[in-house]
Parts: sequence; structure tokens; C-alpha cells
Amino acid sequence: MVRLPGSKQKPPRLAVICVALLGFGLIADYLWASSPRFGASNFSDAGISLTSRIIPRTNGDASVKSEGNPDVKQGAEKDGSGKEKGSEKDKKKYANVPERFLSATFADLPAPLLDWKKMAPSPVPRLDGAAIQIKNLLFVFAGYGTIDYVHSHVDIYNFTDNTWGGRFDMPKEMAHSHLGMVTDGRYIYVVTGQYGPQCRGPTAHTFVLDTETKQWRDMPPLPVPRYAPATQLWRGRLHVMGGSKENRHTPGVEHWSLAVKDGKALETEWRTEIPIPRGGPHRACVVVDDRLYVIGGQEGDFMAKPGSPIFKCSRRNEVVFGDVYMLDDEMKWKVLPSMPKPDSHIEFAWALVNNSIVIIGGTTDKHPITKKMVLVGEIFQFNLNNLKWSVIGKLPFRVKTTLVGFWDGHIYFTSGQRDKGPDDPAPKKVIGEMWRTKLKLEP
Repeated sequence: MVRLPGSKQKPPRLAVICVALLGFGLIADYLWASSPRFGASNFSDAGISLTSRIIPRTNGDASVKSEGNPDVKQGAEKDGSGKEKGSEKDKKKYANVPERFLSATFADLPAPLLDWKKMAPSPVPRLDGAAIQIKNLLFVFAGYGTIDYVHSHVDIYNFTDNTWGGRFDMPKEMAHSHLGMVTDGRYIYVVTGQYGPQCRGPTAHTFVLDTETKQWRDMPPLPVPRYAPATQLWRGRLHVMGGSKENRHTPGVEHWSLAVKDGKALETEWRTEIPIPRGGPHRACVVVDDRLYVIGGQEGDFMAKPGSPIFKCSRRNEVVFGDVYMLDDEMKWKVLPSMPKPDSHIEFAWALVNNSIVIIGGTTDKHPITKKMVLVGEIFQFNLNNLKWSVIGKLPFRVKTTLVGFWDGHIYFTSGQRDKGPDDPAPKKVIGEMWRTKLKLEP
């Protein structure tokens, strides 16, 4: 631009308008991100549910309508007569919109249908609880009842007569969700976890339960609190690894162990072990043939909203993965074949069947457009003979944080949070239902 002698230079009108629009956009984006739509009112994944509607999906690739990049046609509402609502202008706008096909990662995987039978339901619904099977009994611990209420007791299911009973209380200092837990066949070791509802902080307390006497004992506390760490007994030591750090979101990679025997700690302090290659919570952890496996999980989780007096959950970015790691005699982590799809919320969703690890349900990557959580409705098998994954069946519905047992040729699952329906894999209702199906796997 040429400046005339003696004249005053005025800022271009176009630049002023652009700056004003940019400022308005930033303010609007901030107000939208901090609105109640990120609150815990709908109770999805410990209390968070986006209000946008999920796009229906079918087996195979999912298909949605889109125009350019930002606008998505998610299906027109209908009136009482079944006719679509909306103006003729809207109908014409989307009449010739090209289809956009989503990756099969976000769709249900092909799998055989199974004959599921409903059994006696749990006395209470629970999400993010824990479960340990000892012979014909399934001990079910804690968990959310609602986002604002957590259970602090144990229920016991008897596989032989299909009954629940023997309820007893947990220690007052024990965490209510996101627990690490394992058994030696009599004693159940309980490690760290979240204390209280919503997105409250974790505790470092650890306990041991004698399942024959129903007596609790204290154990040496974990060096620092963790949410949902992978936990197992291996070579006479209680191993705890990964999980989320004290802010509930940052993945932890630390790995500790403590010598234990017959329900007692043989040491007063935890020993530092080789860190896990990838941190995070909600993973399956299994020991078979003197090998320790850590399967699936995620990086990131919901956090307490800053300044909230009730620690109200607020949404954060999560990355779900299907990584599989193994420790053996060399005490070095080995990478094994990944799961058929990323899967998290599976810490108590597994059982050992004929030298295979069977995993039921979970959560996978969020929908790429709606960003809503997508639940898993398949059963996965990891054959330890050939280290290969298979999809061996469909669940009666998609569900996460299932509590699983295996007895007399049947695989059982109870509790968790199920989907909104066959065409909507987003989480909705917390359940206490118990289901089973016959499962026969070749060794």
C-alpha cells in the first residue's frame, strides 16, 4: 500500500473485521467447551456422555452422510405419522450428499451368534467394580451404582446353584472403583484404586481378604496411589504396574512388586521392577505357564473438573489400544500380536479356557465424528499355543467393565454398562444382569 504524503494511515477494514471474528470465535469455543454438556449427568464412563447423537452402525464398515468436512447428516427426526421433519430446503440440501465410509475399527467385527441365557441378576448394578473367581464362587466387589454413589460391599455368586448371597462389607478405607485385584486361590489381594464417587482421588491403601473367614488385613501401601493398575501374582510376588497417576489422566509406567505368601506380606516395602513399555489403566493382566501378560488398555481418562466441590468428572482425550506385552524368564517386556481391535475397560473381563485367554466386551476407539464412546460387543480369544487372536462370538449387547467367570463349560458375565441399542454403541444403562453361554474351545 502507498502512503500519501501528509495523510494518516488507517487500518484496513477487512483486517479489523477478521480480527473481530477471530476473537468472537475463540470466546464462543471457550464457552462451548466449558458448558454442562461435558458434565456427568448422563453417566457414561464414570459419568460423562456427550449429548450429540451417535451415528448408527452395522456389521462391517459404518456409513454416514457428510457434506464437505464439518456438516454431518445424522438422520432426520420423524413426526407421529412417520414422516420426516424439517424444511424442504433441508431435504434438498442433503439429497445428493456423498456417503463417507468409516473404518471397520469403529464397527462391530463379524462373529458367530451365541445362545445366551439370562441367569440370576446381581443384587445391585455396578460399573468399574471388580471380581475374582475361586472355584464355583464369584466374588464381586464395589463399583459405581450411579455416578454419585459407590458400593462398599462384596456380593458372592454361586455358579452351581445360580444364586447370590453372603454379602459382607469392605474396609472403610478401601477404594470403591478402579481397583487392582488378584487371588492365590484363597486370599484376595486388593491394591489402590479410586476412593469415592464422581472423579475423586485415588488411595494407596492395600488389603488382603481371607475368603474362608471373610476377614480383612492391611498390607503395606503402594508407593504412590494409582487408578486401575494391572495386577497379578507372579513368582511369589504381588506385581502392580501401569494405571493412571494421581490426576486420573496421566498414564503411569511404574512397576512394583511385593513378596507375599498365604495372605501375608513378607516385606515392608515395595520393590521397583522394570517399567511397562506403555502406561495406562483398564487392562487385563494374566499369568499362564510362568509368563505374565498385559493386554489392551488406554492412555488418559476423565478428570475432576477444576474447583468442583464434588470432583465432578470432566472429559479428556483418551487413546485406546490393543497392545499385548509379556514378561518371562528374561525379565524383558516382549511385544506380542495386538488384539483384533483396540480394547479397554477389561481388567476383570477375562477368563482362562483351554490355554486361551477369553476377553468379553470393553470399549474401543471413540467414534471419529461424534467423539462418543464406542462399546465392544464381541468375545476375543487369544490362543497361547500359537499366539493368535480370534473373534469367537457376539455378546447379547455391547458392554464394558464386565465381570467374568468360567464354570462347567460356560462363560459368564455380569454388571457393567451396556449400549443404547443395536444401532447405537454409546454407553447408557449400568446393569447388574448375569448372562452365560456354552463355550467350547479347542486346546
